[in-house]
Amino acid sequence: MGKTLKRSAAFAALARALAAGARSGPSLGTRLAALPRMIRATGRGEYDGGLRLALMAGAAAYVVSPIDLLPEIPLAIFGLADDAVMVTWLAGSVLAETERFLQWEASRSSVIPGQVAP
Repeated sequence: MGKTLKRSAAFAALARALAAGARSGPSLGTRLAALPRMIRATGRGEYDGGLRLALMAGAAAYVVSPIDLLPEIPLAIFGLADDAVMVTWLAGSVLAETERFLQWEASRSSVIPGQVAP
């Protein structure tokens, strides 16, 4: 239970930092709304984010998983370090990838689909 509380506190702090505008660019709400569209576009093969999405999904699964590379009980603070590193990497990856996707989406809307005439 202690591990869950510490993780939820870390996620709450991360959410507050992101909402406060720690990084310029699209708002947190815009980025979160873009995630399902990014997953769909990747699944359809329109967007090239497959490997990055797989890595982010793996990191999220690791963070919420009860199995850790470095367990918290015997290793105390070092056991939390792997989770902290993973959450930090995941947050940065989501920020970077959603920004990249939103730029791709904006540039895509200015392209008229069709074929090049010979």
